[in-house]
Amino acid sequence: MTMSIVLAALFMAVLDSFIVVVVDPSIVADLHASDSDVQWVLAGYQLSYAVFIITATRLADLYGRKRTFLFGVALFTLASVACALSPNAGSLIAARVIQGLGAALMVPQVFAFVTVLVPAARRHSVYGVVGIVMGMATIGGQVVGGLLIGANLFDSGWRMVFWVNVPIGIVLFLLAVRFVPETGRSATRKLDMPGVLVLSVALFLLVLPLIQGQEAGWPGWVWACFAGSAVAFGLFVAIERRLERRGGDPLVPLTLFKQRSFSLGIILVLALYALIYSYYLALSVTMQQGLNMSALGAGLVQAPAATAFFVFSMVASRIIPKYGRRVLEVGAVILAIGYLATGVLLVSGPRITPLLVIPTLILQSVGGGLVITPALNTVLSRVKPESAGVASGVLSTAQQVGGALGVAAIGAVFFSSFHPAEIGRVAAGHAFAVASFGVLVFAVIAGIVVFLLPKRPATQA
Repeated sequence: MTMSIVLAALFMAVLDSFIVVVVDPSIVADLHASDSDVQWVLAGYQLSYAVFIITATRLADLYGRKRTFLFGVALFTLASVACALSPNAGSLIAARVIQGLGAALMVPQVFAFVTVLVPAARRHSVYGVVGIVMGMATIGGQVVGGLLIGANLFDSGWRMVFWVNVPIGIVLFLLAVRFVPETGRSATRKLDMPGVLVLSVALFLLVLPLIQGQEAGWPGWVWACFAGSAVAFGLFVAIERRLERRGGDPLVPLTLFKQRSFSLGIILVLALYALIYSYYLALSVTMQQGLNMSALGAGLVQAPAATAFFVFSMVASRIIPKYGRRVLEVGAVILAIGYLATGVLLVSGPRITPLLVIPTLILQSVGGGLVITPALNTVLSRVKPESAGVASGVLSTAQQVGGALGVAAIGAVFFSSFHPAEIGRVAAGHAFAVASFGVLVFAVIAGIVVFLLPKRPATQA
C-alpha cells in the first residue's frame, strides 16, 4: 500500500511538468499572458523543483520521510488550488513555483522508500515500476492534458489540469497518514546550512539560464550565470570535503560518486531526460502550431507511443535480472535508431503528418521503455539504505537539470528552424527533423554511457 501511495504522488508531480505544455495557448487566451509569462508557468515549477530537491531529501533524513512527504503533498495540493483560481499570469506563476516546492518534497521520498522498505531481491522490480510511472507521466502528460482540455469539464478550460490534482492530493494525504510508515528521522544529524545555501545558488545559476537562455537570445548574463554556477559548484565540493574530513554530516556525501554505477548512472539520467523532455515539447509545438491540431489531437498522436513505452517498460522490468546491461544496450540502440529514422524520413521528402511520425514515435518508445526504466535501478541499486535519501535527491535533480538542458539545447535548434511566418507542414516537418537529429546526439551519449556500466545490476544494496 505504501508504494502505491507514493507512486501515485510521483505520477502527479511528474505529470505536472508536462501537462502545462498543451494548455499554453488556452492560458494565453484566457489570462492575456505574454510569451514570457507562459514560459515561466512551466519554468517556475521546474526551477523551484530542481533547486530544492537535495535540500528536501536532507530535511527528510532529519525530520522523517513520512512527515516530509505529507507536507509536500499538502503544499502541492494547495498550490494546485491556487493555480486553478489564478486571476492573472503573475499569480499563476507564483503558484507554480510553490507547486514545484511541493513536488521537490514528495518525489525524492519515493526512491528513498523503495531503498529502505523493499528487500534487495525485489528492489529491481519496484524500480522498474517507478520507471514505468515516471515514463508514463512524461509521455502521457500531454495526452492527459489534451483529454482534460477537450472534455472542458464544468466549463473550466485549462484550469481543469490543476483542479484534477486536488481530489487526488486529498485522498493521497489521508491514505499516507494511515498507511505510510515513518523512516529516516535522526536526532543526531544536522542540516549542513553552508552546503544548502551554496548548492542552492549553484543550481539556481545553472538551471535559470538553461530555462531562459533560448528565449532571451543567450545574452551576456546567461554566460555569467553559467560561470558563477561553476564557481559555486567548486565551492560546494570544497565545503563538503572539508566537512567530511572533520567527521561532520555533509549535505551530499561525495563518496557516493566513487561508485561507478552511480556516477555513470547520473550521466545516463541527464542524457535520457534531456532528450525526452525536449523531444515531446518539440512534438507538441509541431502538432499544434505547425499542423494546427487541437490539444486533444496533439495528445492523441502520442497515445500509441505511450502504450508501447508501458509495454516495453514492463518487459524490461522482468528481464533485467537475467540479462542485465544487455537490456539497456538494446534499448539504447533502438532509441537512437528511432530518432534517426524520424529525421531521415522527414528530410527525404514527405510532408509531416501524424500518421507519418507515429510509427517512429513507437520505435522510440520501445527503446525508451528498455533503457529509461532500468536506468533508475542502475543509479540506485548499489546505494546503501542510509544514503538512500541523498542519492534519490541527486537522481531527481539530475532529471530536472537534464530536462532543462535538453529544452535549452534542442529548443535553440528547433525554434531557429521553426519560423512563425512560414508555419506549415513543410516548415514544421523541417523543424521537427532538426529536433530529431539534435536529440539523436543525446541518445548517442546515453548509449555510450550504457556500454560503460557494470554488466549486471547489484543484487543487494
